[in-house]
Amino acid sequence: MNRFLFLSLLIGLLVGSCKKDDSPSCTTCSSDITANFELCQEANGNASVNGEDTGTDYELYFDNLIAAGANCGN
Repeated sequence: MNRFLFLSLLIGLLVGSCKKDDSPSCTTCSSDITANFELCQEANGNASVNGEDTGTDYELYFDNLIAAGANCGN
């Protein structure tokens, strides 16, 4: 019985920790011409701005924002 309980708890912890990996990682960005906005990398690799998926790869979107003069995560 103890083995079953231990195994159940272990599986529960593993499954629970994997679900956290699906949450987006976000940063706040700003520029001289826009209000502050939230830029996130979604689980599919796309960038989202204020919760809206842009359909563009996060790294490309981020690099273009920086090149355009935005400040992110500072």
